[in-house]
Amino acid sequence: MKKTKSENVTVVDLFCGIGGLTCGLQKAGLNVVAGFDSDNTCKFAYECNNNAEFVNCDISEIDSSVIARYYKKDDIKILVGCAPCQTFSRQTNKYKNRTKDKKWNLLKFYAKHIENIKPDIVSMENVPELVKFDIFQCFLDTLEKNHYNVSYKIVDCSKYGLPQKRRRLVLLASKLGTIKLVSPEKNQVFRTVESEIKDLPKLKNGEQDKTDPLHRCAKLTAINLERIKQSVPGGTWQDWDKKLLPDCYKKSTGKSYSAVYGRMKWDSPSPTITTQFYIYGTGRFGHPIQNRALSLREGALLQTFPKDYKFIENEEYSLKVIGRHIGNAVPVDLGEIIGKSILQHIKTIME
Repeated sequence: MKKTKSENVTVVDLFCGIGGLTCGLQKAGLNVVAGFDSDNTCKFAYECNNNAEFVNCDISEIDSSVIARYYKKDDIKILVGCAPCQTFSRQTNKYKNRTKDKKWNLLKFYAKHIENIKPDIVSMENVPELVKFDIFQCFLDTLEKNHYNVSYKIVDCSKYGLPQKRRRLVLLASKLGTIKLVSPEKNQVFRTVESEIKDLPKLKNGEQDKTDPLHRCAKLTAINLERIKQSVPGGTWQDWDKKLLPDCYKKSTGKSYSAVYGRMKWDSPSPTITTQFYIYGTGRFGHPIQNRALSLREGALLQTFPKDYKFIENEEYSLKVIGRHIGNAVPVDLGEIIGKSILQHIKTIME
């Protein structure tokens, strides 16, 4: 293959959100020029923190030429994306027929754009459960039909040094040769909840830090405040007095809800940061030692966003919206690992 300068490597990020993947790829040294997303509330954070343009559109409704115009003729063209994963998640029980969910077909539209644009390299990140569905096999079939070398694996992010037990499916595909995700470093630093958030100012229940408006936690109800006081790091609601139990947990079927109403542990990576990580009752999202829910800043740090990443334009913002932005993001450091894998692949084929 003809040698190509690094500035001729161009990346477009589909389903970019507030830019977790874009940020990570740029940290690795890749030139991300644009991010596409249907949620315009992500525009501020995406463009404020990343040297790339935010394009507000639904990829199921646009022509592939709209994406293709961001590439130059002689570029190594890279298309990356993390289609919204909730419909594929094992946590999603509300869909009797998942295929009726609008988000179900977004992976098909991603495949369509790959087929039309023919990028040299593709990356896709999603929940591990995706591999169980026929739509994933259809995605693989599209790649193989278009002569891509494909590799994918399910990774535990904590094994790559992220302070979070987040399991993700990471796929890489290339027309240029064999490609795979880099292995964890041999002397990988083990990061924990303590290493990431211990030094933040203490907060009381429902409080916001005076100097950092993102270091803000939701206010617990009186009964939830009593519950968290009886919660132990890594424990469950089974540590509480029976009078504090919701009625559903008093039934035998309540035993299956052991992963909610819990505290994080200082000396371990956090559980998966979801879109509702700021709500104490939706997971193990209680602060390890303070009687409160996790703050937005703490969730962002556990998602490995830089401390100076800007999420809000002013102090008048919604916990729900910013929580969704942070929880939906690809962890920045996972994005960097994907970027390093792509760059290592390009270096190999250019030698």
